[in-house]
Parts: sequence; C-alpha cells; structure tokens
Amino acid sequence: MKTFFISDLHGNLEALRAVAEKIGSDRVCCLGDMIGYGANPNEVLDWIRQRRAICVMGNHEQAVSTGDVSWFNRYAAQAALWTRRVLSEENRRFIQSLPETLTTEIDEVKVFLAHGSPTDPLREYVDPSTHSNLFEYYLTRFKVNAIALGHTHVPYVWSTNVGVVFNPGSVGQPRSGDPRACFAEVESDGKHLHVEHRYVEYDVDKAANKILQADLPSFLSQRLYKGV
Repeated sequence: MKTFFISDLHGNLEALRAVAEKIGSDRVCCLGDMIGYGANPNEVLDWIRQRRAICVMGNHEQAVSTGDVSWFNRYAAQAALWTRRVLSEENRRFIQSLPETLTTEIDEVKVFLAHGSPTDPLREYVDPSTHSNLFEYYLTRFKVNAIALGHTHVPYVWSTNVGVVFNPGSVGQPRSGDPRACFAEVESDGKHLHVEHRYVEYDVDKAANKILQADLPSFLSQRLYKGV
C-alpha cells in the first residue's frame, strides 16, 4: 500500500476532491493547515476525520482553536476568525486534539511529521535554501529515517544516505507558481523512502468564487489562479 502525504489544504474542497480521486483508499498523512483561507473548512475536516488520516496541527488550527491571530497578516487573520465562527463543535474538538508533532512508520521506516519545523512545529518555515545544513541534525536528533514538513506551500525533496526530508507542497493554496494541487506519493523499500510529487488540476473558479461568496478577502481567491 502506498502512503500519500498532503498538507495545507486550507479549506479548499475542490482541490481536496481532485486529490482524493488520485489517492483512492491508500493511507493518508496530513501535515496540518487543513483550514484557513478557503470557504469549506468543515467539509475538509470531515473528510480528514472520515479517512482517519494521520494528522498534526498547523498554525491555522492553533489560531482557530485559540482565537489568537496576533501574528497573522490581515488576510490570514480575517479568514481564521471567519473559520472560527463557522466551524462545527465536532471539528473544533478535533483540531484541538491534534498533536504538534508525531512519528509514524512506513514499512519500518520511521517518519517524523510536523507542520513547520521539527523544533518549532507551528511557526518556522523550512526550506532547503535556508535549512539544508540542519537536515542531518534533525534526522539524528529525532532518530528517524525521514521527516515530512509543510507550511511553506512549496514542494521539495532533500536526501542523503542519512535520510530524507520532504515537503509535499500544498493541496489548497500552492505557492510554487503552479496553481495545480500538489501532494506526495511515498513508497518504502524497507530502508528508505521514495518520494514523488503529484499534481492535479481542479476547479479553481469554483473554489475562488466560494471565497468571494463567503465575503473573505478577494486576494485569497485571486492567488489561487497563479499558485502564489
């Protein structure tokens, strides 16, 4: 069985549905920020719960849970407070229960999951251009063979004989310049993980119009067309 890693869904139900068709019934790991920005937070969380996805908390789950948006920009803050108002009690309890980090296994390969960084799981942005000198340290410190991180909305894979560090990209709000939903297909040979990024088109018009209809900032709808 394959394992699929998804991250930063951000309430984008149209993107999630397109990805779900590709994933099928295989195992799912989610790296947080399932909500915020998009207009369907409850439907996205319902899917995550129904699929029993292995999941960690993102900074948007924390903000919606606590109501503290003091470190968000105005677009993110407005979306988080809107999400907090519309979220069902069941989904509110779910996001409050999420761990900030966890370790799982894929065919005996240990994988550490966090939204931001292994040492600052809710806030720090990790990219190979700024953090590659720390990747072997992270792998050794947490005694794992692989680390999966989200938060940047930009996919990458970094690997050495020590292990693999990767970001599956963003399903609901890509920022790599490619507006398609992005996720990662992961397989194990029992010792190492092999990571392939997958891209799928979705109904951007429908997702963007829902954002406008919810009276959320128009910027959040416009950026979906450019993947920024």
